[in-house]
Amino acid sequence: MNEAGALEAQINQLIVAAMKARDAERTGTLRLIKTALKNKAIEKRGSLTPAEEQQTLATMIKQRRDSIEQFTKGNRPELAAKEATEITVIEEFLPKALDESELRALVAHTIEQHASASGQKPTPKDMGLIIKAVQAQLQASGLRAEGRLVSEAVKSALAG
Repeated sequence: MNEAGALEAQINQLIVAAMKARDAERTGTLRLIKTALKNKAIEKRGSLTPAEEQQTLATMIKQRRDSIEQFTKGNRPELAAKEATEITVIEEFLPKALDESELRALVAHTIEQHASASGQKPTPKDMGLIIKAVQAQLQASGLRAEGRLVSEAVKSALAG
């Protein structure tokens, strides 16, 4: 997946396999992924880097989570279930997401580093700096976490 086009080739192979297996939901979701990546490449006017591919997929997941919330409020559980299925397929192409305890440990470590570098414990005013540092560490380590979860973890760590 490091070279440009490798993810697209992998998705094309999976689309063919899903079509042969007559798995309509998986085929549809894979086609959505392929289209989103292609649209992003067209928008950029060039091939996507692996980081840009991951960002596009993360955006797709966020959109589906928002849709699930709306469908649940609108009493449409069948549509919410379809969106949840799409999320599981999309997540196959992203690095493993951190669970809550790992994220809290990373946030605590980042706050500790910031405190030792600046000589004082960060305050809630430093929340933006801490969030940026946590996200940079996530990206450097090849892991991922939703921005909302990172924000909540930093907020609770600075408040506590």
